[in-house]
Order: sequence, then C-alpha cells, then structure tokens
Amino acid sequence: MTLNNIWVFAQVANGAPTSATLELLTKARSLSSNVTAIIGGDGASAAVLGEFGATKVYAINHGASLPGVAIAAALKSVIDGGDTPDLIMFPQNYEGRDVMSRLSVKLDKTVITNNIDITDGGDGVTVVTPIFGGNTLVSTTFTGAGPFLAAFRPKSFVAESAGGAAAAVTAVSVPDLGAAGAAQVTAVHVEETTGPKLDEADIVVSGGRGLGEAASYALIEDLAKLLKGAPGASRAIVDAGWVPYSYQVGQTGKVVKPTIYLAAGISGATQHMVGMKGSKNIIAINKDKEAPIFGVADLGIVGDVHKVLPKLIEALKARG
Repeated sequence: MTLNNIWVFAQVANGAPTSATLELLTKARSLSSNVTAIIGGDGASAAVLGEFGATKVYAINHGASLPGVAIAAALKSVIDGGDTPDLIMFPQNYEGRDVMSRLSVKLDKTVITNNIDITDGGDGVTVVTPIFGGNTLVSTTFTGAGPFLAAFRPKSFVAESAGGAAAAVTAVSVPDLGAAGAAQVTAVHVEETTGPKLDEADIVVSGGRGLGEAASYALIEDLAKLLKGAPGASRAIVDAGWVPYSYQVGQTGKVVKPTIYLAAGISGATQHMVGMKGSKNIIAINKDKEAPIFGVADLGIVGDVHKVLPKLIEALKARG
C-alpha cells in the first residue's frame, strides 16, 4: 500500500512542539510527502512543524471544551468533508490516547497502541508492538480501508529536521458537541519542575526500594542536579508515595533513552527495564550481586547505595 496522506496528532508545550510530535513527524515524512499536523489551538507553531515535515496544519481551537471531545469531533467533520487520511499517528500519552479512542469510535476503525515502529510494504501498513516486557515483538498489518489509527511510544523515532518551509495553516471549526460539550475545562495545573525533563534528559539518575526510605531520595536528586540530569524512580517507590508518578520510569511510566542511565537501589524488574534498556550507557548500583539490573548494565557496582552515592556526590562537588 502507498500512504498518500498521513495525519500526525501534534502537541505544543510552552509555545513549541513536543519532542514526541517532532519524532512522529520525522517518521511520517519518511512514509509520505503529504503530512498534516493536527493541533489544538492556533497555528503559531507552523514554522517548526513544517521544518520537521508537515506540509499542512489543521488548527482546532477548542476553547474551554474538553480537548479529546472537541478535537475528535472536528477531525470527524474534516473526514466527512472529503479529506480522508490513510494513517493517523498519535503519541502514546494521555491526550493522544483520548483523541484517538474517541475518533476510532466515530469512524468505527481499529486502533493499535504502544507501537515502536511502522512500515509500509507490499503486504500493507504494519506496526511493531513490544509485549512480555519487550522480550517479544509483534508485527500487525492493518487490513481494509483507512484511516488506520496507531499510537507510538516516545523515543521510538529520532527527530530530525527536514529544513522544510512553514506549513500552511487551515483553521478547523468544532461542530456542535451536544451533551458531550457540557463539560468544560476551568483550570489547568502544571507541575513545576527544574532542570531537564525526565524523558528528554541526557543523564537520568533513578532510585528504587534499595534507598530504604523516602528521605534517602535526596541523594538521587542531589546527584542528578550535579550531573545536570533528571531524577527518576522505580514503580515501587512511586507506589510507596516517596515521589510523584511523573518520576516513574518503566512500562507504566516514562520511556527514557539517555546517554547515561544510573540505577541506584533498583533490582531490575522487567517493567522497569522496558522503560530504560534503550539507554546508551547503563550504570547499576545494588548490594545484591544477583540483581537482574546487572544483566543489562554496562557498568555495575556491587555496594550499598548509602555509601556509594555520597562518595559520588562528594567527588563531583570536589571537581567544582
């Protein structure tokens, strides 16, 4: 099959397209020369979206309406009007899944989530999905007519500028939402963070149950700050309430692929390693020499994190 028309659900944060958006656009343009970015809001980011491969932008100003409800309805109206994409790509996150699931119901189309790759070959459009903690990859080929709807994990593709011109912007109106439009967004609360974002950091320092208590997580934060990296966490200490969910690395948290990933006091549960095993260099610190984390580590330190981390912090401070 030839993909002649691809849509990418794009997201903007702090005035700029998110890294996941640029990754999807990069992949989309390798599959088709006709790529449309779908954004909630205006077309202020059209220049960057065009640079990474979008040839057109559909801007949907949904106002105070719930984004998923309004955007899905607006896209359905565009498709009903005659612009039918062969494929719609979504980021594997809350808003992406929200819009995708609502649109799939409106279109009566199947969705495939949690993908890491996509190809367009003689047999059709095929997506690749990891299962069993990433130990097995499943290839699934769409059948029938599009649009095909697929969501992709962050970091599945490398974002690369194409040097394209600013994309042409078309404003898309939101149709009457009826009872579904009754719910309104009254406030948006954004968690304040300092330093690089966890899923974009070049260095990630994560802590687990081996820290012993919540107070010891300060060692992780101190080391991450000295390394100009981001602190992360295993699911165990997130579930224990030591740190917020936004810190979680793993299958049910964030997928990270930093240059250096340091795991301190993390045994290496399968669901955690799914989220970090793509890191270029993995350093593990654990007092249990049989811990599974050492199986994927490039450098392993068998020792007590309460002794090793303070020495690392002290050495970095001494270097200034």
